[in-house]
Amino acid sequence: MLVSKRKRYLSGSDWVINCLDRMMKNATNAGNMSQIVLVLAAPVDEHELRERLNGFVKSFPVLQGRVSRDLKLAPYWKIPKHAVNDPLLAVHRMDQSPADGSIVSLLERSANAPFRGPEDHLAFQVITDTERSIVSMTFDHRIFDARGAELFLDLFQQSLQSSALPIDGVIPFASSSALTQWSKKFLAGRNVNRRIIALAKASEPEGLPVPTGTDRGFRYRLLSFSPQETVGIYDRAYQEAGYLMESPFLLSVILQSLQELFRSRKGTASSYLIPVTMDLRPGKDQLQEIFFNYVSYLFYQVPVRSIAGRAGLIALLKEQMYELVKSGFPRDLAEASLLTRIAPLPVLGKLLNLPMKGKMATCAFSHLGKSAYRSSEFMGAKIDNLYHMPRVPAPPGLGFFSNYFNGRLNLVISFIDGLLEDKELSMIEQGIRARFLTGSD
Repeated sequence: MLVSKRKRYLSGSDWVINCLDRMMKNATNAGNMSQIVLVLAAPVDEHELRERLNGFVKSFPVLQGRVSRDLKLAPYWKIPKHAVNDPLLAVHRMDQSPADGSIVSLLERSANAPFRGPEDHLAFQVITDTERSIVSMTFDHRIFDARGAELFLDLFQQSLQSSALPIDGVIPFASSSALTQWSKKFLAGRNVNRRIIALAKASEPEGLPVPTGTDRGFRYRLLSFSPQETVGIYDRAYQEAGYLMESPFLLSVILQSLQELFRSRKGTASSYLIPVTMDLRPGKDQLQEIFFNYVSYLFYQVPVRSIAGRAGLIALLKEQMYELVKSGFPRDLAEASLLTRIAPLPVLGKLLNLPMKGKMATCAFSHLGKSAYRSSEFMGAKIDNLYHMPRVPAPPGLGFFSNYFNGRLNLVISFIDGLLEDKELSMIEQGIRARFLTGSD
């Protein structure tokens, strides 16, 4: 185990994320990025925000690092001694409260904008008028996962509230090259390989054809539910799926709504394949666990014939979840992925495409649950809402991402431009809303 302020060895998950970043840069207009959006009930002082962000971000040299390899071939994040670049902060001032469509357009633009250079991994945007502000943080998934990004913003807010809070961003990261214990990793890899082969043999998963063209960005649709609607949705999740089982309930509704789309397109595959994120943070050092990736995946395979009845669909999703967790699949996947770090990124990209013949999944799904951002304010302004706008690896180029903040459930649909027509997107949204709010099958 190495403890170093200048070098942090990448995990297997980190290396896969780096590979996806390279693949997305080749296939679209930017890399594997995401964006957190904070909707504030009052304008923020943009000059104070810029000054505070510059000081805070530059206190963390890890945020201006880059990937390198040591003599043993283990990849690591090379951390400079000092951070020197101010983070980008773009400001859009409006004379009156903008329409929701123009806000989404501005947020889409920032979510799709490449970073300025190879050592920039954050960018901020403020959309403001006389009554409110919307602040977004676009981040590189190589340096944060979604929960880590929330924790980082929460730490920034803590630094504003307490001048005595010790914020020392020169972190002694504990990490390991871990190019040892090959038998353990190969055993984990064998278990993962068996699962992947079983998925591949079952059928080629249903998926939407990804449009060509390297200049394509991602588009978004936000479904935000009021506190009263959210209470009703969670009550239905409890009744239909059980206590703390909102994730299978949400996914079942999404799949039923997606099936309407595939029927309209005359889909021919017999099953859907959905990767679902699972947080594997050990919970030992919060400051270290803000940075890099602690996510593994469950893979649900759902026969098309099982979609119609939600009770049976939820039971199937829960059964697969229990089986995968009991078998240790997420941890085996994280352990086996350590082997991938030997492969150069172009080679790893080709290997990832092999098992499913390039069809990675039908769609991606993630439910973050209650936000890790704990304050009800940001820069002195009350937060009305907080949600995420991720870019999705293509394929599949389609993802559904939900979170819970301040009593509200948010669901964001992310898709590569050209994948869905507006009427298809509206059909999916209407299907999700109807099932969430009325409980219809």
